[in-house]
Order: sequence, then structure tokens, then C-alpha cells
Amino acid sequence: MIDKLEFIIALARERHFGHAAEACGVSQPTLSAGIKQLEDVLGVLLVQRGSRFQGLTPEGERVLDWARRIVSDTRAMRQEIESLKHGLTGHIRIASIPTALAMVAMITTPYRARHPDVSFTVLTRNSIEVLGMMENLEIDAGLTYLDNEPLGRVKTYPLYSEHYRLLISAQHELGQRQTVTWEEVGKVPLCLLTPDMQHRRIIEGLLRSSGSEVAPTLESDSIISLFAHVRTGQWASVMPAKLAEALGLKGTVNTIPIVDPEVTHTVGLVVPHRDPLTPLISALVSEAQQLAPLLNSDSVDMEAMLRQI
Repeated sequence: MIDKLEFIIALARERHFGHAAEACGVSQPTLSAGIKQLEDVLGVLLVQRGSRFQGLTPEGERVLDWARRIVSDTRAMRQEIESLKHGLTGHIRIASIPTALAMVAMITTPYRARHPDVSFTVLTRNSIEVLGMMENLEIDAGLTYLDNEPLGRVKTYPLYSEHYRLLISAQHELGQRQTVTWEEVGKVPLCLLTPDMQHRRIIEGLLRSSGSEVAPTLESDSIISLFAHVRTGQWASVMPAKLAEALGLKGTVNTIPIVDPEVTHTVGLVVPHRDPLTPLISALVSEAQQLAPLLNSDSVDMEAMLRQI
């Protein structure tokens, strides 16, 4: 039964029979037959059938909700039994918004030092994708904003408050300022994250509230690409202070606090809303809770912290 519930979760996620079968490691006929068997057992149609996937029926949507809970609980049970037999062992999948990606290493590195039999996959996704992947059981945890857009049914653990900085050439007329305003930021050629990123939506709102047009001269979904352009001296960008500090920008690029207004947003760890947490995720939360006070210290040296880990 569990494998058939996995099939319905994969089909809802992929919205394509062939892709869902591939994700489950079975043939398409096997997946279709499994879903048909599930329909026979429950006595209802779960899938709107046609030449291609057209969606789940209302009954299928309810079964999907239960399937996610049951499959999640089953995985948690297996993980807990394994930890009782062998200690913490297994694999953790984490998705992070681009601006928090540097912080992931501050959690995973001490975690693995304590539990060397645990491995990780770290993905970069926008905030909506982080939550969607968690709902579909594709990831075990995420790093995202906690206070700007709806999160849904997850447990949250704050890590730090995000302050914003203008990254700009030291030779620019604003490059030696102690602070700049959002109105001034709106007048320089900016490279920003793409509009699907929540960080971009936050910056757009702040620029518009200052009376500035949002017209970046370059967009990218890669933080590294933005930094590379800023380092040429011909572009500027807006980045979280912690990220700029972690990357150790010095010399040709200055990071200048943006005020009027000075705005903050909370970034943190999100995990599935279950009680108790699985042993692997409970240990991850513990690492995050130990890290949070360090990240929020006024004297924290992000570059030094990264070198230490």
C-alpha cells in the first residue's frame, strides 16, 4: 500500500505519468496499475483520466493529503528504528533560498562532525519552491524567510534578521558613504535576483515605496552571477548583510547599509510540522538553535565563522 501512496504523491508533483514513474523508479504501466489498484481498494476514482494527466479528482486530493501524512510517518518510523540500531545515519535533503545558502554550511558542517554517518544534498530554490518541495516530501528541511509571505503547515526556527546593504564599487560616488537611502539605491544601475525570488519582491517593494522605479539592468537566479557583475565595478546590487560578510567582499567593492527606512526580515529553518521530529531532523534543529545566537550577535564575524567550520 505504501508504494501506491508514493505513486499518487509523485503523480501530483510531476503532473505527468511518465515523469512520475521515472521518479518512483518503476515503469509507467506499473505506476498506472498501482494507482488503479488503489482506486479499487478505496472504491473511488482518484485521477481524472484522459490522453494525458488532467489532475486529481476531489477524492484524489483528499487521498493525496492522507498519502503525504502516511508516507511521511512511515519514513519517520524507519528512520527512528535505524537510529536506535545504528545511531544517527542517513541522508538529509535541504533546499535554501539563494541569499541564505552560505548559512547552510554553518549547520551542516558541525552536524556532520557530530554525526559522520549522515550525508546531505543541498539545493537552491526560491521560497515558494522550498515550501512546495517540503509538502511533496522531496526535501527534509529548508532555509527561507519566516515573516514576509505565508508559510503553511511547517515548524519554524528563526536563525537571523536580514539587513540590507548596497554592494557597489568603492570608486562610485556612493562608494565611500556610511549609509545610503533606498531612493539613492534606485538611481544606480542594479543587478538583482529574478522576480520569482522573494528577496527580489522585498527589494522591489522597498524601492517602490521610496518612489523609485524597479528597472534592473541585469537579472539572474544566481547569487554568484550577481557578485561577479558587481566586482567589475560597473554594476551595483542589494544583498543581505550576512551574505556579503560571509563572502568576504573587500577592496574594490564596498557594502553600505541602506536606511530610510532600515528594514529587516527574519530568515530561518523550516521543517515538516510533525511531533515528534525524526531523529535526523531533531539533530538539525538543535544545530540551528545553537547557531542562531551567534548569527544575531552584534560582534559576529561571518568570514571568521566560515573559516572556523
